[in-house]
Amino acid sequence: MLYAKREKLEKLSIKIGIRFSKLGISPNTWTLFAIIPAILSAYFMLTENFLAAALFLLIAAFMDVIDGAVARVTGRVTKLGAYIDCLTDRYVEFIVILSLMFISLPFFIVQPYIWIALVIFGAMMTTYAKATAKEKELVDKEIRGGILERAERVFLLLIGIALAYFNPLYLVYVLALLAILTNLTALQRIYIAVKSSKEQL
Repeated sequence: MLYAKREKLEKLSIKIGIRFSKLGISPNTWTLFAIIPAILSAYFMLTENFLAAALFLLIAAFMDVIDGAVARVTGRVTKLGAYIDCLTDRYVEFIVILSLMFISLPFFIVQPYIWIALVIFGAMMTTYAKATAKEKELVDKEIRGGILERAERVFLLLIGIALAYFNPLYLVYVLALLAILTNLTALQRIYIAVKSSKEQL
């Protein structure tokens, strides 16, 4: 069943790649294009137009699908492309989350801005724990997986922003969940790196 789902997703990716490759835009350009809807999402967040903010975040996420799909069908998968993609993902995520610092959000256990700061820190540490483990040669392959990867973070954030249309407190609930899960994921990857090391603590 899992194989069937993967096969369907692969076929969908190929269809997307073929369709968008006809526009003649390079995969790396598609990657960088994602920053534009991210900025628009942040703008609408600042005006507290949550549905528009969610829509543009969705567009930014879809562009992250397009770039990889176009790269694969055109045979233009490169290390530079993967590098640019990783950097752009961080910019997109940071731009949108940072905009939450400048809107009025209700209190939940602690100030909402503490949740936001913890989300940013957790997302950063999740990526940094992976990159540093590879750089310092603690692991042979990049650490993958975990409770919450980038795609799941963006999906939850998207849901939270959309729910804020009905009540901003729902967004704060989602931010609290993200704050906990992103930092647990970072700790999970740190544990994997330490466990994989042949050196003793």
